[in-house]
Amino acid sequence: MFRSHTCGELRLADAGKNVTLAGWVQRTRKMGGMTFVDLRDRYGITQLVFNTEVNAELCERANHLGREFVIQVKGAVSERSSKNNNIPTGEIEIIVSELNILNTALTPPFTIEDNTDGGDDLRMKYRYLDLRRNAVRKNLELRHRMTMEVRRYLDSKGFLEVETPMLIGSTPEGARDFVVPSRMNPGQFYALPQSPQTLKQLLMVSGFDRYFQIVKCFRDEDLRADRQPEFTQIDCEMSFVEQEDIIQMFEGMAKHLFKELRGVELTEPFIRMPWADAMKYYGSDKPDLRFGMKFVELMDVLKGYGFSVFDNAAYIGGICAEGAAHYTRKQLDQLTEFVKRPQIGAKGMVYARVEADGNVKSSVDKFYSQEVLQKMKDAFGAKPGDLILILSGDDVMKTRKQLCELRLEMGNQLGLRDKNKFACLWVVDFPMFEWSEEEGRLMAMHHPFTHPKDEDIPLLDTNPAAVRADAYDMVVNGVEVGGGSIRIHDSQLQAKMFEILGFTPEKAQEQFGFLMNAFKFGAPPHGGLAYGLDRWVSLFAGLDSIRDCIAFPKNNSGRDVMLDAPGFLDQKQLDELNLIVDIKEK
Repeated sequence: MFRSHTCGELRLADAGKNVTLAGWVQRTRKMGGMTFVDLRDRYGITQLVFNTEVNAELCERANHLGREFVIQVKGAVSERSSKNNNIPTGEIEIIVSELNILNTALTPPFTIEDNTDGGDDLRMKYRYLDLRRNAVRKNLELRHRMTMEVRRYLDSKGFLEVETPMLIGSTPEGARDFVVPSRMNPGQFYALPQSPQTLKQLLMVSGFDRYFQIVKCFRDEDLRADRQPEFTQIDCEMSFVEQEDIIQMFEGMAKHLFKELRGVELTEPFIRMPWADAMKYYGSDKPDLRFGMKFVELMDVLKGYGFSVFDNAAYIGGICAEGAAHYTRKQLDQLTEFVKRPQIGAKGMVYARVEADGNVKSSVDKFYSQEVLQKMKDAFGAKPGDLILILSGDDVMKTRKQLCELRLEMGNQLGLRDKNKFACLWVVDFPMFEWSEEEGRLMAMHHPFTHPKDEDIPLLDTNPAAVRADAYDMVVNGVEVGGGSIRIHDSQLQAKMFEILGFTPEKAQEQFGFLMNAFKFGAPPHGGLAYGLDRWVSLFAGLDSIRDCIAFPKNNSGRDVMLDAPGFLDQKQLDELNLIVDIKEK
């Protein structure tokens, strides 16, 4: 038996017991004739004691233990004279009588502590060491608990977990596919699924009624903090449902997860916000509602007074930061530089302070009388001590998105984005289509199988850009944690959708014939939702990136620096796959 107890298990009530422990050496300390070793495993840390006066040879061996050595010890549990209140085992120590070194270790390239000295690249290269750190391991434990709670909740609601294949056919729309060459079918390729979308719809046609899967998905897209080339979805589909049924089911699941995993009881229904309002008032389809600063449009208030920047603008809008009138000129200049950064793209920013006497002092005073500035103040409901920040531009949607970035930055600077506070909502009534400049045509905002709102179906023939979708996203703290839609189950309506999206009947049949043909055999009304498991875990763990809740993530270039992947194939493998690699200069 390698161990009788774990390193996080023993307490004062165990004093006097003879125990066997095994784990990694966290650190060693010499004090006089005694050596102390912190022994670590997944469950915690226990202090070991070696005493020269009791066993000099054993103590000498302990003095040669290095960090991350794997050892086994036997000894007696004893009460510590100097207790450590920072760890659960801090009231006891083990008086060691036997030491076995199971494996030595090189000095780690970074300290395996919660506050490590290892940079991101180094930690990712040695991810198996990084996972030994308590802070990272806790994220993986949270992920495990979440998947167990998801399964428990969905099982209680009659859902069946069904696996779908990883090797499927490539389909257009959405992100680029990762493709896999087929040796047995020369010149042909599988694709890795961006989601099991069509497959779960086929399961509804099959009569499975309620399906879920915790499934890997793959998208070949540029990466950000909340993106990885492979990620995990909690994928769900239900038959004989309307939008309200799905929202109720998965709002219930969200509340269950908050209660079980964070101890947060959410009793109120989640806010429902139309997509048009989210864009108008927050400049984002995933607004962070932990704080205010709702956009106020100022075209009627500030246009026509000789300030050409505003007079020539298609949109003027601003936010009011409560109590921020103390901002210095330097801070305001830094905010101006922030919105002018290339990734945001604003040309400048106008600010106005509400003074203690109620007067407004702005950076464009020479163009506006106090009377006009007071009208602006009233539009915001601003009070003495508040700071008003205004952006304008010739593209309404683009300027709103710039104002969104400014709002979020002010939320950060004023400490309003508390990671222990949760603001949940549903964004509903998304547009069915969005215009792609690159493609020169309408594209599906979600995917081609999304059902339009019944009352908007007549617009498919006359004004498809105005059609709204039976689609919904769940947003928590400015993060889209999941989304879905009611699906089209009528083959004629699906054919109409493909026509609007620019598919010829032949192309639609080639790409999606299997689904359209299946619908002809009696498809039930159905709809579903997919949650991003990685995003849920990072949200609950208070992380800024999903990377630290994935065991072996990729870096921002899509590389696994630990495995050094992707890599080149041997010529023999290329020949077997009938592939010729021709790398063109970019």
